[in-house]
Amino acid sequence: MAAKKSKKDSKANDNTIALNRQATHEYTIDEQFEAGLVLEGWEVKSLRDGRVQLKESYVEIKRGEAWLCGAHVSPLLSASTHVNPDAVRRKKLLLHRRELNKLIGSVERKGYTLIPLAMYWIKGRAKLKIGLAKGKKLHDKRAAAKDKDWQRDKARIMKHG
Repeated sequence: MAAKKSKKDSKANDNTIALNRQATHEYTIDEQFEAGLVLEGWEVKSLRDGRVQLKESYVEIKRGEAWLCGAHVSPLLSASTHVNPDAVRRKKLLLHRRELNKLIGSVERKGYTLIPLAMYWIKGRAKLKIGLAKGKKLHDKRAAAKDKDWQRDKARIMKHG
């Protein structure tokens, strides 16, 4: 008899909307923050359908507010006729003032970049995980790939004994 999945396990897999897998390859992430998103109705419907891409998106700070730029949200074909959807519209991010102040200081003084890492649902609300990151140099990327390959080989050797 197959083991029955618990409700908690199915929910954990269910709530992710999109991941930015390229971010960990291109950047070293020092700290992570969770932000809410200000969305329009058609965008929420598209997110529920999983039609979002974070690959080339970034977070910028203007006039003390954080904005998600470059995230592509494909509009549904069945969207309303009176709405003109803009697929790459800038979306305002909702953060606490002290978090914003910390991000502003890190970006302006220390040369960090803000990268969206993942988008997911929490209690019916769309959330964005932001990473405070520094860009990797080419030799850092090579070293990271080499370490990853070694870990994979080591696991294979330990498995076969």
